[in-house]
Amino acid sequence: MRTEIKIMSKQELTKEQEQMARFAKAMGHPIRIAILQMLANQTCCFHGDMSELLPIAKSTLSQHLNELKDAGLIQGEITPPTVKYCISKENWVLVKQLLGGFIDSVSDSKSSC
Repeated sequence: MRTEIKIMSKQELTKEQEQMARFAKAMGHPIRIAILQMLANQTCCFHGDMSELLPIAKSTLSQHLNELKDAGLIQGEITPPTVKYCISKENWVLVKQLLGGFIDSVSDSKSSC
Protein backbone atom coordinates (compact mmCIF):
# COMPACT_ATOMS: atom_id res chain seq x y z
CA MET A 1 0.00 0.00 0.00
CA ARG A 2 1.45 3.29 -1.09
CA THR A 3 0.77 6.43 0.93
CA GLU A 4 0.51 9.58 -1.08
CA ILE A 5 2.03 12.64 0.49
CA LYS A 6 0.80 16.05 -0.50
CA ILE A 7 3.40 18.74 -0.43
CA MET A 8 1.91 21.93 0.85
CA SER A 9 3.71 25.20 1.05
CA LYS A 10 3.34 27.49 4.03
CA GLN A 11 0.85 30.24 3.55
CA GLU A 12 0.96 33.67 5.08
CA LEU A 13 -1.91 34.64 7.34
CA THR A 14 -4.33 37.06 5.74
CA LYS A 15 -5.34 40.37 7.24
CA GLU A 16 -8.85 38.94 7.57
CA GLN A 17 -7.61 35.96 9.59
CA GLU A 18 -5.64 38.21 11.90
CA GLN A 19 -8.61 40.57 12.34
CA MET A 20 -11.01 37.68 13.06
CA ALA A 21 -8.60 36.35 15.68
CA ARG A 22 -8.34 39.80 17.28
CA PHE A 23 -12.12 40.13 17.50
CA ALA A 24 -12.50 36.57 18.82
CA LYS A 25 -9.79 37.11 21.45
CA ALA A 26 -11.45 40.29 22.65
CA MET A 27 -14.78 38.47 22.95
CA GLY A 28 -13.16 35.45 24.60
CA HIS A 29 -14.17 36.26 28.18
CA PRO A 30 -17.65 36.01 29.71
CA ILE A 31 -17.40 39.46 31.33
CA ARG A 32 -16.59 41.01 27.95
CA ILE A 33 -19.61 39.30 26.44
CA ALA A 34 -21.71 40.72 29.30
CA ILE A 35 -20.28 44.19 28.64
CA LEU A 36 -21.04 43.93 24.92
CA GLN A 37 -24.59 42.76 25.62
CA MET A 38 -25.08 45.61 28.07
CA LEU A 39 -23.82 48.17 25.55
CA ALA A 40 -25.82 46.67 22.69
CA ASN A 41 -29.03 47.27 24.65
CA GLN A 42 -28.31 50.95 25.32
CA THR A 43 -27.13 53.97 23.38
CA CYS A 44 -24.24 54.35 25.82
CA CYS A 45 -23.18 53.31 29.29
CA PHE A 46 -21.01 54.93 31.92
CA HIS A 47 -18.09 53.10 33.53
CA GLY A 48 -19.55 53.65 37.00
CA ASP A 49 -22.91 52.17 35.99
CA MET A 50 -21.26 49.04 34.64
CA SER A 51 -19.13 48.58 37.76
CA GLU A 52 -22.29 48.51 39.86
CA LEU A 53 -23.90 45.82 37.68
CA LEU A 54 -21.00 43.48 36.93
CA PRO A 55 -19.44 41.16 39.56
CA ILE A 56 -15.89 42.52 39.17
CA ALA A 57 -13.74 45.30 40.60
CA LYS A 58 -13.62 48.67 38.83
CA SER A 59 -9.95 48.15 37.93
CA THR A 60 -10.74 44.76 36.37
CA LEU A 61 -13.66 46.30 34.48
CA SER A 62 -11.30 48.94 33.11
CA GLN A 63 -8.96 46.23 31.82
CA HIS A 64 -11.82 44.46 30.04
CA LEU A 65 -13.09 47.72 28.56
CA ASN A 66 -9.59 48.52 27.30
CA GLU A 67 -9.33 45.12 25.62
CA LEU A 68 -12.67 45.64 23.85
CA LYS A 69 -11.71 49.19 22.91
CA ASP A 70 -8.27 48.16 21.59
CA ALA A 71 -9.96 45.55 19.40
CA GLY A 72 -12.26 48.25 18.04
CA LEU A 73 -15.45 46.63 19.32
CA ILE A 74 -16.39 49.57 21.53
CA GLN A 75 -15.52 53.22 21.71
CA GLY A 76 -15.20 55.47 24.73
CA GLU A 77 -15.56 59.14 25.41
CA ILE A 78 -13.84 60.71 28.38
CA THR A 79 -15.52 63.74 29.88
CA PRO A 80 -14.05 64.06 33.36
CA PRO A 81 -15.06 62.77 35.80
CA THR A 82 -16.99 60.23 33.69
CA VAL A 83 -16.14 57.79 30.94
CA LYS A 84 -18.91 56.79 28.54
CA TYR A 85 -18.79 53.71 26.30
CA CYS A 86 -20.83 52.52 23.34
CA ILE A 87 -20.70 49.86 20.62
CA SER A 88 -18.56 50.75 17.61
CA LYS A 89 -21.26 50.18 14.96
CA GLU A 90 -18.85 50.55 12.03
CA ASN A 91 -16.56 47.78 13.28
CA TRP A 92 -19.49 45.49 14.11
CA VAL A 93 -20.38 45.49 10.43
CA LEU A 94 -16.87 44.10 9.84
CA VAL A 95 -17.21 41.61 12.73
CA LYS A 96 -20.46 40.31 11.26
CA GLN A 97 -18.97 40.07 7.78
CA LEU A 98 -15.75 38.32 8.81
CA LEU A 99 -17.00 36.00 11.54
CA GLY A 100 -20.35 35.35 9.86
CA GLY A 101 -18.63 34.35 6.63
CA PHE A 102 -16.18 32.15 8.52
CA ILE A 103 -18.96 30.41 10.47
CA ASP A 104 -20.95 29.88 7.27
CA SER A 105 -17.94 28.38 5.47
CA VAL A 106 -17.22 25.97 8.31
CA SER A 107 -20.85 24.90 8.74
CA ASP A 108 -21.24 24.45 4.95
CA SER A 109 -18.05 22.39 4.71
CA LYS A 110 -18.51 18.91 3.30
CA SER A 111 -15.52 17.41 5.12
CA SER A 112 -15.75 15.66 8.44
CA CYS A 113 -13.66 13.35 10.60
